Amino acid sequence: MTLAKDDIETLATGAGKSPAALFAAVHEVAARRVGARLVTVMRHHAAEAEVERLWSSNEQAYPVGGRKQKRDTGWSRKVLEQHRVLVSAGDDGIRDSFDDHAIIFGLGLHSCVNVPLVSQGQCIGTLNVLRAQPDWSEDDVALVRALGLATLSGVLALGA
Repeated sequence: MTLAKDDIETLATGAGKSPAALFAAVHEVAARRVGARLVTVMRHHAAEAEVERLWSSNEQAYPVGGRKQKRDTGWSRKVLEQHRVLVSAGDDGIRDSFDDHAIIFGLGLHSCVNVPLVSQGQCIGTLNVLRAQPDWSEDDVALVRALGLATLSGVLALGA
């Protein structure tokens, strides 16, 4: 699955306005193309081993500014250190990756793709796309990776 012309137009329109508008456009494309029900964008604070929420499609459950410790976990090693996409498929995958799995399940979500946002060899943040369906196809993951590239420009614009 690749970005279609209307996806690119949606992203370009958002990018032309502001980082927040770009992130909202990423959410719109992810919802339309892969059934995303929650999208968050995080900034990585390497010195503190934390991630901070810059944008959320559901600020009631996941408010902007929220921080999470990500020190020495399987998630942090794979995403923040190795710069690899992590697919947490199904409830067991969510439980293994996220301490806040009860909130995730309470929102009716059962899988997640985390995309590291890498600039100059450093992970400066993540794009997180969650949905109800437990499994992800390779095409779905490829689309979310492409959305990560768009998201990176917004995080950089915020002064990562």
